Amino acid sequence: MATTPPQRHAPSAPPGRPAGFRRVVRRLVTLVAAAAVGAGMLTAPAHAAPSVDEIDAQIDKQWEQLEPTIEQFNKVRSQLRTNQKKSKALKDKMVPLELASTLAMNKVGDIAARYYIQGPSQELGALLVNTKPGTLAEQLVMLDRIADDQRRQIASVLKVRDEYNRQKEKLDALIALETKQQNDLAAKKKQIDSEIKRLTAMLPVTSIRPAGCPKIDGVVSSAARTAIKTACAQVGDPYVWGATGPNSFDCSGLTQYAYKSAGISLTHFTGAQWNEGRRVSRSEARPGDLVFFGSDLHHVGLYLGNGVMVHAPRTGKPVQVSSINTQPLAGFVRVS
Repeated sequence: MATTPPQRHAPSAPPGRPAGFRRVVRRLVTLVAAAAVGAGMLTAPAHAAPSVDEIDAQIDKQWEQLEPTIEQFNKVRSQLRTNQKKSKALKDKMVPLELASTLAMNKVGDIAARYYIQGPSQELGALLVNTKPGTLAEQLVMLDRIADDQRRQIASVLKVRDEYNRQKEKLDALIALETKQQNDLAAKKKQIDSEIKRLTAMLPVTSIRPAGCPKIDGVVSSAARTAIKTACAQVGDPYVWGATGPNSFDCSGLTQYAYKSAGISLTHFTGAQWNEGRRVSRSEARPGDLVFFGSDLHHVGLYLGNGVMVHAPRTGKPVQVSSINTQPLAGFVRVS
């Protein structure tokens, strides 16, 4: 007789605890674990952004790779231009040689065709019927010599032409090789330029690297950044009394030109520029401020920070970067 299996009852919860207690605990444990993981992810140590000096160091490292590549590029390009000129000169010399050889070969072909179609020419027929003693032999020898002379001329022309062709083939092969080298170097240069551009883009907006000037950090004003870049681009331009650019400057002409590029108008006179902005102390001075010299305010430059400025010094000295400590300092003026 079949018996009914005994029923299994879920164990009862301990006294004082509801039956769903353990389920609640498991859910809480899961939630706490997830929160702990999330907190761990959020509090994981983050990599600090590289400093300006670190970015500069990376750019310097890339430049060490780029500069030799540029010089190699310049070398190959120079060789390429030289060989292209040689190839053109050879081609120009070959033009009359090719013409002479073509005319000579055409002449030979005409003679051969005439003899093949018409038989011996009238000149040769006249020689054959001439009965004067010795005349036939002498004229045949003369014709033979003329033929030999033509053959020698043709052979000489072809020899020179073939030699030029051989030289040109060598040069063309060299030019093809160097063109490939130039393209390869250009591709490599482009790659490194791209990396430097990427690194430079990491610099803070307040850090600029203008051509002709040292690196400058802490340029707060966008107008000052534009003025600094403009003034630094003029380094090397001559000093000319009364000049305001674009190719020569005096001192206040340079600062006027620099800030004009940033949309700020200054008077072409140091005394006026002294009153066209807010005066700041030396400790407050920052890149882009105007820096004046002499109790009579006879000279002005564009301050770059770290005790240096870009300015137009005097006749005989072009626009350049100099220390601000070489002449009596009158003060600083901020115009942006």
